[in-house]
Amino acid sequence: MVVTTARTRTRPPAGRGGRFRALVREARSWPTILMIGLCLLAGIPLTIALTPDQELRILGQHISVGARTPDLSLEGPARLVQIGNTELDIPRLQVVGPLRPQLEMGPVQRNDDAARVLNPDTTAEATAQAVDQLRTGFVNWYLLATLGVVGTALAAAALVGCARVLGILRREKASEHVTVADVWHRCSGTIGRMSLLAVTVSLVAWGVCGALAYTGTMRGLAQVSSLSDLVGSARVTPAPVGPPVFGYAGAVIGDSRAARVGGPPVAGPEGDDVACERSADSLAAELGTMIPGRVRNLACPSATVAQGLRGPQQRGNVQVPAQVALLKQMQDLKFVVVAVGPNDVGWSDLIKYCYGVETCDDNLTRGEFDYRMAAFDRDYAALLEDLAALPSKPRVVVMTSYDAFPRDTDPACPDARGPSYAVGLTQDKIDLLTDRNDQLNAVLRAGAEKYGFAVADPGLTLLCSPGTDGLGPDLQGLTDPFAFHPTAVGSLRLAATVARVVGPLDD
Repeated sequence: MVVTTARTRTRPPAGRGGRFRALVREARSWPTILMIGLCLLAGIPLTIALTPDQELRILGQHISVGARTPDLSLEGPARLVQIGNTELDIPRLQVVGPLRPQLEMGPVQRNDDAARVLNPDTTAEATAQAVDQLRTGFVNWYLLATLGVVGTALAAAALVGCARVLGILRREKASEHVTVADVWHRCSGTIGRMSLLAVTVSLVAWGVCGALAYTGTMRGLAQVSSLSDLVGSARVTPAPVGPPVFGYAGAVIGDSRAARVGGPPVAGPEGDDVACERSADSLAAELGTMIPGRVRNLACPSATVAQGLRGPQQRGNVQVPAQVALLKQMQDLKFVVVAVGPNDVGWSDLIKYCYGVETCDDNLTRGEFDYRMAAFDRDYAALLEDLAALPSKPRVVVMTSYDAFPRDTDPACPDARGPSYAVGLTQDKIDLLTDRNDQLNAVLRAGAEKYGFAVADPGLTLLCSPGTDGLGPDLQGLTDPFAFHPTAVGSLRLAATVARVVGPLDD
């Protein structure tokens, strides 16, 4: 009994100096050093990886704010994660330490909130609001992660403390008078000091990480004046293909609407005229009868910006060079007409889908259309930059996409009703197709206006329109070989519209 009493005797409380010296001694002990190393090398990276991102709605876009998973490097860039663009490092924002910001977004949504940043009257306000929301989102994430840092520090202290208690019990297991309560009484102060050291060191280190992240981000943003500055640029313009070409006043690049599939073949075909099914009454051919000088047709069916205009296109066994690559070899051009867009957003797939189902405004096709629109927006911007850099500085005319049906279409119209096995188009479906075509045209116009290019809006008589002028339909119907494509009359009307926009040519 005497021994037990001696072991459990309570020491008088130490003064401030004694508590500080005890804390210093504890900081030098190897279990505490091990615990601090565990907090710094494992606790902070684990907290960064496990802290959930903050979900925000900024300018109509869904954005998640957080930090990228730490690696073994001492310094690294922030990161942008976007659907369709995977993980994109931001080289301008170099951060020392494990805390490197990450934004996740996409696909880009087009709505009224997003349009605010493009409106000169609201750009400054919208930008400031977006920056405030991002700052608040990251601060909230940082505060939430701070709780995680404290939690992992306490967990590390508890783990090492339990190990110390078990070590003492193992060393003194031969003594019958030593109990767990005795050991805990002897170690409680030690464990308390360990916990205090773990939390203090972790919070100081976490504060340093936050300061480094803020400093690196602000230093990088100070050198940024555009989106390209921020994320870098990997744009490669198509290289010229073929020998220099002379003797043309203009050229037409684009898809099957400009190639005029279904028309009479050109007499004496050259180059890829056969592979691209170019007609003798194509947009380029009709323009050549209205404007002084020859007009070269480079358009090809199924062409998109990426595969057709800026990159080569496979047509059967023939690989057609990029239309821009051929365009670059044309000397002294006065104008270039661009007809692109529907293939990039999968327009034919959407129309077929609407013919075959009861309703085609489901969220799956909505998301797919938005994704394709976002991709087209990027590709189209690169195309416009290519056209703006043409050495002859031709006048560029962007042709918008025409609708297939008027908004007040009679569902009983054969072209709207479709084949006997199809569900057909209702007014709601036609409204949906019209609205999405309007979105495509909005992108076409916005890009053209940015570069000072002209825009031509085709004035065609649509399918199922009441009455005609006696010249025949402007668009091929479902019973024709190439539904929704211009007829000979339609091609003539397209050319007349473009010719008015091109205007007189300088000698």
